[in-house]
Amino acid sequence: MTGSTTTDRLHRLDRLEALLKQDMHRTVQDMAQDLGVSTRTVSRDLELLRERGLPIDADRGRGGGVRLDRNWGVGRLNLAYADAIDLLISIEVAEQMGSALFLANLASVRRQLVASFSPERRRQIDRLKSRIIVGITASTYVQAGVTAPPKRVVQALHQAFLDQEVLAVTYQREDGAHSKRHIEPHYLLLKYPVWYVIAHDRLRNAPRTFRCDRIVTANRTGDRFDLCNKTAFESSLRDNDLLV
Repeated sequence: MTGSTTTDRLHRLDRLEALLKQDMHRTVQDMAQDLGVSTRTVSRDLELLRERGLPIDADRGRGGGVRLDRNWGVGRLNLAYADAIDLLISIEVAEQMGSALFLANLASVRRQLVASFSPERRRQIDRLKSRIIVGITASTYVQAGVTAPPKRVVQALHQAFLDQEVLAVTYQREDGAHSKRHIEPHYLLLKYPVWYVIAHDRLRNAPRTFRCDRIVTANRTGDRFDLCNKTAFESSLRDNDLLV
Protein backbone atom coordinates (compact mmCIF):
# COMPACT_ATOMS: atom_id res chain seq x y z
CA MET A 1 0.00 0.00 0.00
CA THR A 2 1.44 3.36 -0.97
CA GLY A 3 1.89 5.93 1.75
CA SER A 4 -0.90 8.48 2.00
CA THR A 5 -0.28 12.20 2.05
CA THR A 6 -0.97 14.31 5.12
CA THR A 7 -4.13 15.65 3.48
CA ASP A 8 -5.36 12.14 2.72
CA ARG A 9 -4.80 11.10 6.31
CA LEU A 10 -6.58 14.12 7.74
CA HIS A 11 -9.51 13.44 5.44
CA ARG A 12 -9.52 9.79 6.48
CA LEU A 13 -9.45 10.74 10.18
CA ASP A 14 -12.47 12.97 9.63
CA ARG A 15 -14.32 10.11 7.93
CA LEU A 16 -13.33 7.68 10.68
CA GLU A 17 -14.55 10.08 13.36
CA ALA A 18 -17.83 10.46 11.46
CA LEU A 19 -18.26 6.67 11.36
CA LEU A 20 -17.73 6.44 15.12
CA LYS A 21 -20.29 9.18 15.75
CA GLN A 22 -23.01 7.25 13.94
CA ASP A 23 -23.66 5.36 17.20
CA MET A 24 -23.10 1.97 15.61
CA HIS A 25 -21.03 -0.97 16.83
CA ARG A 26 -18.32 -1.42 14.19
CA THR A 27 -15.35 -3.71 13.93
CA VAL A 28 -11.96 -2.48 12.81
CA GLN A 29 -12.34 -4.68 9.75
CA ASP A 30 -15.69 -3.06 8.88
CA MET A 31 -14.19 0.41 9.10
CA ALA A 32 -11.13 -0.60 7.09
CA GLN A 33 -13.46 -1.81 4.36
CA ASP A 34 -15.48 1.40 4.46
CA LEU A 35 -12.36 3.53 4.23
CA GLY A 36 -10.49 1.35 1.73
CA VAL A 37 -7.41 0.88 3.94
CA SER A 38 -5.84 -1.91 5.99
CA THR A 39 -6.95 -2.85 9.51
CA ARG A 40 -3.48 -1.83 10.70
CA THR A 41 -4.02 1.67 9.29
CA VAL A 42 -7.41 1.95 11.03
CA SER A 43 -5.86 0.79 14.32
CA ARG A 44 -3.18 3.49 14.05
CA ASP A 45 -5.81 6.11 13.20
CA LEU A 46 -7.96 5.07 16.18
CA GLU A 47 -4.98 5.47 18.48
CA LEU A 48 -4.37 8.96 17.08
CA LEU A 49 -8.01 9.89 17.68
CA ARG A 50 -7.68 8.66 21.27
CA GLU A 51 -4.62 10.90 21.71
CA ARG A 52 -6.76 13.80 20.47
CA GLY A 53 -9.16 13.12 23.33
CA LEU A 54 -11.88 11.12 21.59
CA PRO A 55 -13.12 8.50 24.13
CA ILE A 56 -13.10 5.31 22.05
CA ASP A 57 -14.16 2.07 23.73
CA ALA A 58 -13.05 -1.33 22.41
CA ASP A 59 -14.78 -4.67 23.10
CA ARG A 60 -12.35 -7.58 23.17
CA GLY A 61 -12.98 -11.09 21.92
CA ARG A 62 -14.75 -12.60 18.93
CA GLY A 63 -17.12 -10.16 17.28
CA GLY A 64 -15.73 -7.28 19.33
CA GLY A 65 -15.83 -3.78 17.95
CA VAL A 66 -15.14 -0.15 18.68
CA ARG A 67 -17.44 2.75 19.47
CA LEU A 68 -17.49 6.09 21.24
CA ASP A 69 -18.22 6.17 24.94
CA ARG A 70 -22.00 6.44 25.27
CA ASN A 71 -21.70 9.60 27.39
CA TRP A 72 -19.47 11.31 24.84
CA GLY A 73 -20.83 14.65 23.72
CA VAL A 74 -22.84 15.36 26.86
CA GLY A 75 -21.98 18.91 27.84
CA ARG A 76 -19.79 19.38 24.74
CA LEU A 77 -20.57 21.74 21.90
CA ASN A 78 -18.08 22.98 19.32
CA LEU A 79 -19.25 26.01 17.37
CA ALA A 80 -17.52 28.14 14.81
CA TYR A 81 -17.23 31.79 15.87
CA ALA A 82 -19.86 32.95 13.35
CA ASP A 83 -22.28 30.22 14.47
CA ALA A 84 -21.79 31.14 18.13
CA ILE A 85 -22.53 34.80 17.34
CA ASP A 86 -25.71 33.84 15.50
CA LEU A 87 -26.84 31.65 18.40
CA LEU A 88 -26.07 34.34 20.97
CA ILE A 89 -27.95 36.99 19.01
CA SER A 90 -30.90 34.61 18.50
CA ILE A 91 -31.06 34.11 22.27
CA GLU A 92 -31.02 37.87 22.77
CA VAL A 93 -33.89 38.32 20.30
CA ALA A 94 -35.91 35.52 21.94
CA GLU A 95 -35.46 37.12 25.35
CA GLN A 96 -36.44 40.55 24.07
CA MET A 97 -39.62 39.04 22.62
CA GLY A 98 -40.53 37.93 26.14
CA SER A 99 -41.75 34.45 25.25
CA ALA A 100 -41.47 32.22 28.32
CA LEU A 101 -42.16 28.81 26.77
CA PHE A 102 -39.01 26.65 26.65
CA LEU A 103 -36.83 29.70 27.36
CA ALA A 104 -36.34 29.32 31.11
CA ASN A 105 -32.66 28.40 30.79
CA LEU A 106 -31.66 30.88 28.09
CA ALA A 107 -29.80 33.11 30.54
CA SER A 108 -27.61 30.17 31.55
CA VAL A 109 -26.92 29.24 27.91
CA ARG A 110 -26.05 32.85 27.13
CA ARG A 111 -23.63 33.09 30.06
CA GLN A 112 -21.83 29.94 28.94
CA LEU A 113 -21.53 31.19 25.37
CA VAL A 114 -20.28 34.61 26.45
CA ALA A 115 -17.72 33.02 28.78
CA SER A 116 -16.20 31.20 25.80
CA PHE A 117 -15.26 34.49 24.06
CA SER A 118 -12.31 36.76 24.65
CA PRO A 119 -13.05 40.23 26.14
CA GLU A 120 -12.62 41.85 22.71
CA ARG A 121 -15.02 39.36 21.10
CA ARG A 122 -17.54 40.07 23.85
CA ARG A 123 -17.37 43.79 23.10
CA GLN A 124 -17.92 43.08 19.40
CA ILE A 125 -20.95 40.93 20.18
CA ASP A 126 -22.40 43.59 22.49
CA ARG A 127 -22.11 46.08 19.64
CA LEU A 128 -23.89 43.68 17.30
CA LYS A 129 -26.69 43.04 19.79
CA SER A 130 -27.23 46.78 20.19
CA ARG A 131 -27.88 46.95 16.44
CA ILE A 132 -30.82 44.54 16.58
CA ILE A 133 -34.15 46.03 17.63
CA VAL A 134 -37.26 44.07 18.54
CA GLY A 135 -40.52 45.93 18.01
CA ILE A 136 -44.19 45.08 18.20
CA THR A 137 -45.65 42.13 16.29
CA ALA A 138 -46.46 42.92 12.66
CA SER A 139 -50.10 43.52 11.79
CA THR A 140 -52.13 40.66 10.34
CA TYR A 141 -52.31 42.64 7.08
CA VAL A 142 -48.50 42.75 6.81
CA GLN A 143 -48.11 39.14 7.89
CA ALA A 144 -50.51 37.99 5.16
CA GLY A 145 -48.17 39.32 2.48
CA VAL A 146 -44.86 38.08 3.90
CA THR A 147 -42.77 35.60 1.95
CA ALA A 148 -39.39 34.09 2.76
CA PRO A 149 -36.56 36.06 1.11
CA PRO A 150 -34.20 34.09 -1.15
CA LYS A 151 -31.42 32.31 0.71
CA ARG A 152 -28.71 34.14 -1.24
CA VAL A 153 -30.25 37.47 -0.20
CA VAL A 154 -30.33 36.42 3.46
CA GLN A 155 -26.68 35.32 3.31
CA ALA A 156 -25.50 38.54 1.67
CA LEU A 157 -27.50 40.72 4.07
CA HIS A 158 -26.30 38.72 7.08
CA GLN A 159 -22.63 39.13 6.18
CA ALA A 160 -22.95 42.77 5.14
CA PHE A 161 -24.63 43.56 8.45
CA LEU A 162 -21.86 41.84 10.42
CA ASP A 163 -19.07 43.45 8.40
CA GLN A 164 -20.68 46.92 8.02
CA GLU A 165 -20.53 46.63 4.26
CA VAL A 166 -22.61 48.44 1.63
CA LEU A 167 -25.11 46.25 -0.24
CA ALA A 168 -26.24 46.70 -3.83
CA VAL A 169 -29.88 45.61 -3.80
CA THR A 170 -32.87 45.35 -6.05
CA TYR A 171 -35.89 46.33 -3.98
CA GLN A 172 -39.54 45.70 -4.75
CA ARG A 173 -41.70 48.60 -3.62
CA GLU A 174 -45.23 48.19 -2.32
CA ASP A 175 -46.61 49.02 -5.78
CA GLY A 176 -44.58 46.13 -7.25
CA ALA A 177 -42.03 48.28 -9.09
CA HIS A 178 -38.34 47.46 -8.71
CA SER A 179 -35.57 49.93 -7.94
CA LYS A 180 -31.79 49.63 -7.59
CA ARG A 181 -30.29 50.86 -4.35
CA HIS A 182 -26.98 50.97 -2.50
CA ILE A 183 -27.76 50.66 1.20
CA GLU A 184 -25.80 50.68 4.44
CA PRO A 185 -27.44 48.13 6.79
CA HIS A 186 -26.93 49.90 10.13
CA TYR A 187 -29.69 48.23 12.18
CA LEU A 188 -32.05 45.27 11.91
CA LEU A 189 -35.62 45.50 13.15
CA LEU A 190 -37.82 42.52 13.95
CA LYS A 191 -41.58 43.08 14.00
CA TYR A 192 -42.34 39.40 14.30
CA PRO A 193 -42.30 37.59 11.95
CA VAL A 194 -41.07 40.33 9.60
CA TRP A 195 -37.48 41.58 9.49
CA TYR A 196 -36.59 45.09 8.30
CA VAL A 197 -33.28 46.79 7.53
CA ILE A 198 -32.90 50.28 8.93
CA ALA A 199 -30.37 51.66 6.49
CA HIS A 200 -28.82 54.71 4.93
CA ASP A 201 -29.92 54.81 1.29
CA ARG A 202 -27.05 56.22 -0.74
CA LEU A 203 -29.29 56.87 -3.74
CA ARG A 204 -31.60 59.09 -1.67
CA ASN A 205 -28.81 60.13 0.74
CA ALA A 206 -31.27 59.59 3.55
CA PRO A 207 -32.32 56.98 6.12
CA ARG A 208 -34.80 54.40 4.85
CA THR A 209 -36.45 51.22 6.12
CA PHE A 210 -36.48 48.19 3.82
CA ARG A 211 -38.55 45.06 4.34
CA CYS A 212 -36.20 42.11 3.98
CA ASP A 213 -38.61 39.90 2.06
CA ARG A 214 -38.92 42.61 -0.59
CA ILE A 215 -35.19 42.57 -1.33
CA VAL A 216 -35.08 40.66 -4.61
CA THR A 217 -31.30 40.61 -5.07
CA ALA A 218 -28.42 41.59 -2.81
CA ASN A 219 -24.72 41.78 -3.61
CA ARG A 220 -21.88 42.83 -1.35
CA THR A 221 -19.79 45.70 -2.71
CA GLY A 222 -16.70 45.52 -0.51
CA ASP A 223 -17.30 49.16 0.46
CA ARG A 224 -17.39 49.57 4.26
CA PHE A 225 -19.33 52.19 6.20
CA ASP A 226 -19.07 53.69 9.67
CA LEU A 227 -21.92 52.88 12.04
CA CYS A 228 -24.24 55.79 12.81
CA ASN A 229 -25.98 56.34 16.12
CA LYS A 230 -29.70 55.48 16.30
CA THR A 231 -30.47 59.18 16.49
CA ALA A 232 -29.56 59.41 12.79
CA PHE A 233 -32.54 57.16 12.07
CA GLU A 234 -35.03 59.06 14.23
CA SER A 235 -37.69 59.17 11.51
CA SER A 236 -37.53 55.42 10.89
CA LEU A 237 -37.68 54.67 14.59
CA ARG A 238 -40.61 57.04 15.06
CA ASP A 239 -42.50 55.44 12.16
CA ASN A 240 -42.08 52.07 13.86
CA ASP A 241 -42.98 53.35 17.36
CA LEU A 242 -39.40 52.75 18.49
CA LEU A 243 -38.17 56.24 19.25
CA VAL A 244 -35.86 55.97 22.25
